[in-house]
Amino acid sequence: MSIDINTAWDELKQKVAGCQKCGLCRTRNNTVFGEGPEINCRVVIVGEGPGADEDATGRPFVGKAGQLLTGILENGGGIPRRSLYITNIVKCRPPENRNPSREEASSCSEYLEAQLLLLHPDVVVTLGNVPTQWLLKTSQGITALRGQWINWRGILLFPMFHPSFLLRNDSRAKGSPKDLTWQDVKSLKAKIDELNKGS
Repeated sequence: MSIDINTAWDELKQKVAGCQKCGLCRTRNNTVFGEGPEINCRVVIVGEGPGADEDATGRPFVGKAGQLLTGILENGGGIPRRSLYITNIVKCRPPENRNPSREEASSCSEYLEAQLLLLHPDVVVTLGNVPTQWLLKTSQGITALRGQWINWRGILLFPMFHPSFLLRNDSRAKGSPKDLTWQDVKSLKAKIDELNKGS
């Protein structure tokens, strides 16, 4: 008996909304499940965890970093944000916007795994060290890995700098994080176009 995909999404959202698997549940205002197309979604973006704006609204990447991400995707790559699914490694805000601990990421990982299973994307874009190192099980940093197409479980994984890092590194000089991200988003757009032609 196959389960209806909409039912599966609803059940997963309810699980996340009521989750108390780690201490982050005690300080959250809202869980931040993720948003975007839940069927026929080619690209999933994975960040590290919600910030204050996300915790307040229950939506991913809506603060300054999220606004920058939307601008990079839409202006730099011509990729509408609404065409992508956006989520995080952990679904509750770590206090003071610190990185999630290994234990917190481990507690939450079944939710991300379920999202990826339901979405079945062609591409996963990881933003920054936390999701990149978590999914690839590596200690290599984002500076070494960004801009590479990596085969991960039959999915193309593409690490990019986290937009909050770009907010702290404002230079647009050649070779700067912003310049490299501009190149990365063009590479992402080219890959999406290639996948769309092949389908």
